[in-house]
Amino acid sequence: MGAYARASGVCARGCLDAAGPWTMSRALRPPLPPLCFFLLLLLAAPGARAGGYETCPTVQPNMLNVHLVPHTHDDVGWLKTVDQYFYGIKNDIQHAGVQYILDSVISALLADPTRRFIYVEIAFFSRWWHQQTNATQEVVRDLVRQGRLEFANGGWVMNDEAATHYGAIVDQMTLGLHFLEDTFGNDGRPRVAWHIDPFGHSREQASLFAQMGFDGFFFGRLDYQDKWVRMQKLEMEQVWRASASLKPPTADLFTGVLPNGYNPPRNLCWDVLCDDQPVVEDPHSPEYNAKELVDYFLNVATAQGRYYRTNHIVMTMGSDFQYENANMWFKNLDKLIRLVNAQQQAKGSGVHVLYSTPACYLWELNKANLTWSVKHDDFFPYADGPHQFWTGYFSSRPALKRYERLSYNFLQVCNQLEALVGLAANVGPYGSGDSAPLNEAMAVLQHHDAISGTSRQHVANDYARQLAAGWGPCEVLLSNALARLRGFKDHFIFCRQLNISICPLTQTAARFQVIVYNPLGRKVNWMVRLPVSEGVFVVKDPNGRTVPSDVVIFPSSDSQAHPPELLFSASLPALGFSTYSVAQVPRWKPQAHAPQPIPRRSWSPALTIENEHIRATFDPDTGLLMEIMNMNQQLLLPVRQTFFWYNASIGDNESDQASGAYIFRPNQQKPLPVSRWAQIHLVKTPLVQEVHQNFSAWCSQVVRLYPGQRHLELEWSVGPIPVGDTWGKEVISRFDTPLETKGRFYTDSNGREILERRQDYRPTWKLNQTEPVAGNYYPVNTRIYITDGNMQLTVLTDRSQGGSSLRDGSLELMVHRRLLKDDGRGVSEPLMENGSGAWVRGRHLVLLDTAQAAAAGHRLLAEQEVLAPQVVLAPDGGAAYNLGAPPRTQDLFSTFTITRLQETTLVANQLREAASRLKWTTNTGPTPHQTPYQLDPANITLEPMEIRTFLASVQWKEVDG
Repeated sequence: MGAYARASGVCARGCLDAAGPWTMSRALRPPLPPLCFFLLLLLAAPGARAGGYETCPTVQPNMLNVHLVPHTHDDVGWLKTVDQYFYGIKNDIQHAGVQYILDSVISALLADPTRRFIYVEIAFFSRWWHQQTNATQEVVRDLVRQGRLEFANGGWVMNDEAATHYGAIVDQMTLGLHFLEDTFGNDGRPRVAWHIDPFGHSREQASLFAQMGFDGFFFGRLDYQDKWVRMQKLEMEQVWRASASLKPPTADLFTGVLPNGYNPPRNLCWDVLCDDQPVVEDPHSPEYNAKELVDYFLNVATAQGRYYRTNHIVMTMGSDFQYENANMWFKNLDKLIRLVNAQQQAKGSGVHVLYSTPACYLWELNKANLTWSVKHDDFFPYADGPHQFWTGYFSSRPALKRYERLSYNFLQVCNQLEALVGLAANVGPYGSGDSAPLNEAMAVLQHHDAISGTSRQHVANDYARQLAAGWGPCEVLLSNALARLRGFKDHFIFCRQLNISICPLTQTAARFQVIVYNPLGRKVNWMVRLPVSEGVFVVKDPNGRTVPSDVVIFPSSDSQAHPPELLFSASLPALGFSTYSVAQVPRWKPQAHAPQPIPRRSWSPALTIENEHIRATFDPDTGLLMEIMNMNQQLLLPVRQTFFWYNASIGDNESDQASGAYIFRPNQQKPLPVSRWAQIHLVKTPLVQEVHQNFSAWCSQVVRLYPGQRHLELEWSVGPIPVGDTWGKEVISRFDTPLETKGRFYTDSNGREILERRQDYRPTWKLNQTEPVAGNYYPVNTRIYITDGNMQLTVLTDRSQGGSSLRDGSLELMVHRRLLKDDGRGVSEPLMENGSGAWVRGRHLVLLDTAQAAAAGHRLLAEQEVLAPQVVLAPDGGAAYNLGAPPRTQDLFSTFTITRLQETTLVANQLREAASRLKWTTNTGPTPHQTPYQLDPANITLEPMEIRTFLASVQWKEVDG
């Protein structure tokens, strides 16, 4: 994402002005080996050696060492698609061609042995690598061995940190790091995490990086007020203690803020995309500028050095898609280094300049042996100026955010069955199945302009295309696996549009089978909902017993948009599946349950839906939810829930900043109601109780309770948001209660640990709040809650959203946004989705519990929402389930025998017994002594919030038939 616009030096994603003269502007995976697979126990982690630093350049101990880091930042999609960026297509949109950048850099490195370069985005590098000759590959391997080409971060992409789930982060990092390990061995392993462009930084991301074995972390973007305070306090570099649960230093990570974002100092950009003057050394030339540039550089270096604690500083020499003509950059840097070191040092300048890398810079900081301050919170929300809070992207493109989360769910099912069944899942009666295409597509979606919703529309469409293409090979894999596990072959069908009640098989067939796979490590009872034709159906379980079922008709005259739905509860074993048969009963008079309209009368009694755990009460006058009762705990809480919208700012007298894909800025603090009342219909059957609320032509909701369910389900539908009145709209679902929450609320960090948030407050500096709404929004990956210390109201989401509590007892989540103006951060396109992205359906799950017991409920429910059961269908069913071959439903290891087990770091690229990280001294005192590592394969214990990763070699068992 942007730094310099072509030949102008203008910031594309916005500038962050700092004090002083330095400024921020802006292969297919091979098939799984037959005898091994990676077993990731994602219950969620452990985390010194100098390995990998031997090739670092010599520094001068008594001088200010300026580490020049030549780099390019190559977005894996933004203004152009991934392929357009790689091949250099559509340069009228943005001049960028990654293949030419890598070609040019390798040639430039070979021209001078002192030159160094770092590369980050393995999605691009792996594609380029597979197109090279063997000779070129050997040359590149030599450069990596010599430390002249260094990989930083090493993920498939540089992932977003707000809208990403921790499991997807681990997957995409694993994909990239395994490519580097397979290609370059230990020489290619990155020592430093490098997130120079994501728009705010999560605590969980730092924790994961530490558990992956990184020695340090550098990033570019942080709040402009935070940066100013850090500069004054000399805290641009410190240790981030990134977990409240894991024992230090497991999740401790040395973290540094780069001085110029990720761009060069002003006037020192020597790329074809810049217009700064090259170094002219010839004193006889009328363009001679060498002395002036050197003096300017020395002033910049000296000024920067005042805000850092050692005699080492770093300068990022590069930016977005730079180095397509690498010689242009390196030729000028060569001159600068020579002039400063040879001439200025002779005059006593005290500045030494060198080609370096982030890892070599980190190594020098570690050798300084200083005591560092400790950070405990995160870096959200990010603002690059007054009224400029980057909190809109938490919710931008909600349809894509949901598609990504569904794809993560499906990929985990695919991965599990691939591991459980082995090669029979990859090659079987349905053809060649493969998890790699979806794994790579999901990795691309974690990019900070993909899942964030901050790309152009045609790029967002291409991200969705990649996901769709990845589903196909996984569906083949699942079919092969299920055929092997079930013992016979069916024509399996995957209905990808069940979320909008479309499935041709179930809507036309009189008989079919429903196979439901549970990816969780515990038994689950799950309500299956399938669109059907009208009629009566009989559902039988795997043992041939009839199970209760219902057909529900929706309150709509459009039977195609809202077909009847068949409901039945499926009992699913841990990491296993159950098969149910469905048959339509001929010539029976339909007895489906249709919703009953509820008239709005002031004298009407309150409307309730309830099961054995929860009662929800609705106001008969407004049709709105007004009360929830937890009957187990006898907790009663008035809760008013409805939808509002913020009128998006297009700029005003205070600031010309508009709301856009990145920025959230309402033009007033108080949102407007979509409607003050809802037309309601009631459905009550033995299997479900629902209140259907219609707020407007573009906003509706179903409030739902199933038997045995301990939470209230709110299924909302929003869109297309009307903008014919020329007002952009940002739609929220808001819950208002009388809880006294003292300005505090709580959000998850990437689906893992919970962080406390306080209104108009930052833990490490005094906030000057310029946007009371947007400046209090935080990313909500899976859940948000409020509590008064006794009762707790938790709302879980089915995708990442922005959320807040803007007044005591209130909680809100942004569900959709449609805007008329660009926010000036480089996209140059308003967030105006049409087509499938314009109308969005989603779910909020609401839990009311005591503050002490709430975590046990919301953690399990969040896990079940992310790893939901997978439905697979087959026609012509109806007979009792045939155990042709015993299905593997209980014993995880029944299809293979483990012959060897080794524990690794989180991403399985280092053996844990051999892994070590640089040690840092903090001002909180010494960290606890870590006991020597020992693995007992027969007794593996997981501490709270711990993830442990094992590499297992296995022997597959022979299967009869």
